[in-house]
Amino acid sequence: MVARRRKRVARESESRVPILPGYSAIPIKFSEKQQSSHYLYVREHKVREGTRSSWPQKRTLFVLNVPPYCTEECLSRLLSPCGPVQSVELQEKPELAESPKEPPSKFFHPKPVPGFQVAYVLFQKPGGVSAALALKGPLLVSTESHPVRSGVLKWIRDYTDSVPDPEALRVEVDAFMETYDRKIAEEAAKAKEEEGVPDDEGWVKVTRRGRRPVLPRTEAASLRVLEQERRKRARKELLNFYAWQHRETKMEHLAQLRKKFEEDKQRIELMRAQRKFRPY
Repeated sequence: MVARRRKRVARESESRVPILPGYSAIPIKFSEKQQSSHYLYVREHKVREGTRSSWPQKRTLFVLNVPPYCTEECLSRLLSPCGPVQSVELQEKPELAESPKEPPSKFFHPKPVPGFQVAYVLFQKPGGVSAALALKGPLLVSTESHPVRSGVLKWIRDYTDSVPDPEALRVEVDAFMETYDRKIAEEAAKAKEEEGVPDDEGWVKVTRRGRRPVLPRTEAASLRVLEQERRKRARKELLNFYAWQHRETKMEHLAQLRKKFEEDKQRIELMRAQRKFRPY
């Protein structure tokens, strides 16, 4: 009774396919034991007119709602009946424009996305995209011939893969540094060739290359520079040029005279108080 009810619920859930406008839904299952299906939403990769993309538009399939257990190898295997797959790339979100990509590394790879992802599947022929859009399921992700590890087995495999081989790591780092040094040398040579050469409009690009490097200032040196700047500003000020400046100067001079007069009075009174008559 319970088994028949589960089968009926599974059939009803499969009959109600969630629809996403502009996309085709492909049902997949993790294994044969799974009753309900998960849906991948696919469409042909297209960009706006005038926008460049690193993916060929007629041979690239854009996939949404890719589950975490579905790897690039799994997607390539699931879509291989539609045609030869050239490459598969998983991303956290769709790319909006063409951006320079670094070659994939076995050791220095980005942190995997913990949740659902999007994918770009590049076929060798344009017919693979149309065949994938008409693909019916459900497709099995984990089979006896191609099992997909999950749970503790997946954690053990991820930990084992995270420990690199020192010799292979050294070879890849050396190759990366050689490529980087070659790139810097090419940029320096190109900048040297373009130095002093006017462009199409007659402008000459001025660079900072060749100047004496500036040493970092200490606190004492910064204070000396600030003091010099203050003295320069003080010399540039026009004293007693305006009537209000002349008036304020007189008032300040009178205030200083009064202050000095009061200080002198106090000093004289103190001296008188300390003076005593001493006949012997």
